[in-house]
Amino acid sequence: MRTTLRGAWIGMVAVLSVIGAPAIGLAQQDFSKVEVKTTKISDNFYTVEGQGGTIGALIGPDGIFLVDSQFAPLTEKITAAIRQLSDRPIRFLVNTHLHGDHTGGNANFAKLGVTLLAREELRARLARPPASGRGSAPPTEALPMVTYRGPLTLRMNNEEVRLIPVPLAHTDGDTMVRFTNADVIMTGDFYRAVGYPNIDRTSGGTLKGMIEGLQMVVDAAGPATKIIPGHGPIVDKTGVAAHRAMILALRDRVAALIKQGKTREEVLAAKPAADYDAKVPQPGTTGERFIGQLYDELQGAK
Repeated sequence: MRTTLRGAWIGMVAVLSVIGAPAIGLAQQDFSKVEVKTTKISDNFYTVEGQGGTIGALIGPDGIFLVDSQFAPLTEKITAAIRQLSDRPIRFLVNTHLHGDHTGGNANFAKLGVTLLAREELRARLARPPASGRGSAPPTEALPMVTYRGPLTLRMNNEEVRLIPVPLAHTDGDTMVRFTNADVIMTGDFYRAVGYPNIDRTSGGTLKGMIEGLQMVVDAAGPATKIIPGHGPIVDKTGVAAHRAMILALRDRVAALIKQGKTREEVLAAKPAADYDAKVPQPGTTGERFIGQLYDELQGAK
């Protein structure tokens, strides 16, 4: 049986070289030098990192369950890395949210027989052509086959995998994925351990939902729970709580400036997040982006 499965993996890689080819020009990025690495988190759970959102991989005799798919041109490298962990077939893949660095490989995996799962809201947005008018809607294969609006539980490999909707946070289609026995929570991008938060208001994200979603993680996590963000290093619940506290503090600062009659440009010029820049890993320009998002949210709520 093991020989047969290895043969299937080899065939899988061959197919991927054809499937992924049209996507290589995506956003004019060069993925040829990206290296994919795996890290063991528990007995049967690993992270898979290449370029884009962190992937989770639950492995075992029942097959493989993945969280997110990264970019399409990386699927061959991702599957090759997973093949080093297990020769069992990939059976399921859940998307934590809409963005291409988490969903770009969907069609590749679907064509390999993987069942895609996601929030109903995510599927609806993914099916639409880009708002910019450039490009077209993704192929049907990229759209999740199984959708849900409430919590969904899968049981495989002696693990309880809980898919927990997080309404209107980073987007309107976010999912928190909890691996109960491994004591792991994956958040997608409604929690990031690098940079400032990102409320994608064009995709249904909201400040209120972000704050509530982070509290959901804190409430669900135990003292030893490993929380794996969409981007950045693994943290515990204190890291998520501190991130949430920063959001609340910056919200209040921006609200105070709005109350003073400051315009968006004046609020940005006041740099209300300046004292956090040394504390936030890899802040880049994400602080200015987040302050602008806070202004838009709070001003719109008046």
